Amino acid sequence: MIEGDTVKHTNRSIELKPSPAGSRPKRRPEWIRIKKPSEEMVATLRRMMRSKALHTVCEEARCPNMGECWGSGTATFLMMGDTCTRACRFCDVKTGRPKPLDWLEPERVARAVQAMDLRHAVITSVNRDERKDGGAPIFAMVIQRIRELQPGCSVEVLIPDFKGSREALSIVMDAHPEVLNHNVETVPRLFSTVQPQSRYAWSEVTLRNAKDLDPEALTKSGIMVGLGETMDEVKETISDLRSWGVQILTIGQYLQPTRHHIPIDRYYRMEEFEELEKYAYDLGFEWVESNPLVRSSYHAAEQVRTLSKRHAEIS
Repeated sequence: MIEGDTVKHTNRSIELKPSPAGSRPKRRPEWIRIKKPSEEMVATLRRMMRSKALHTVCEEARCPNMGECWGSGTATFLMMGDTCTRACRFCDVKTGRPKPLDWLEPERVARAVQAMDLRHAVITSVNRDERKDGGAPIFAMVIQRIRELQPGCSVEVLIPDFKGSREALSIVMDAHPEVLNHNVETVPRLFSTVQPQSRYAWSEVTLRNAKDLDPEALTKSGIMVGLGETMDEVKETISDLRSWGVQILTIGQYLQPTRHHIPIDRYYRMEEFEELEKYAYDLGFEWVESNPLVRSSYHAAEQVRTLSKRHAEIS
């Protein structure tokens, strides 16, 4: 399936229609309860982010854990603007033609990390497919600057697939993040419908190459459930991720942001999340978060403290 950076995509798609006008997402079951954000903490962090012309994925993607994470003074930084070149049908980040890269943004993010006195920083970005390098140098710059301004702070980068480019990925890996995260998001059968501009094979080469380029970096990926996949398909995808060398796995329930997004097929029960967690651990994953409200950055600091040899050496 892999030969250099050449990848093929042959996944069969199915039709998933947006909710009819005026309809609402299915009522959430009793085991899904989103905590209300601490208004004072959210307001404080929002002012700081805006003062430095920064964005957070917490806000842009309407993360259900924003209350918990922001309430404890942590956030995931969204770099390269707030406009994505892809139109994934599950995501609430806006799509369009982005502005040119801001080469001073890594400095502002690092200053914000320093001001918040973070011990673990999570950095992600929109897709920048108009660039051959996908904006990879921005990731490298912010990793390096955080290390300079906030020694001992571990860094996790949640990156796009860079269309499978090993060259772009190597720019990020040469900066040696503690964690390289890239989410597959869904099972292969649903890729061309859920995220039509992405390819399962691009995710594969990204995660395989990350481990090859920097064996000491922890690799991580995540899956959403409730989009119409079967349990067997989820398990097959989990098995794929483990075979690609992924060590940390997150599994969470898809929550429809608006009626314009792909509707929820069903809500998974807690026992199903527990079944998937056990299945992943049995395959050899070193850390698994499997819960309806789990998202990529959930308990990210604890993962690094427990698993990262690199962090142990620099802290």
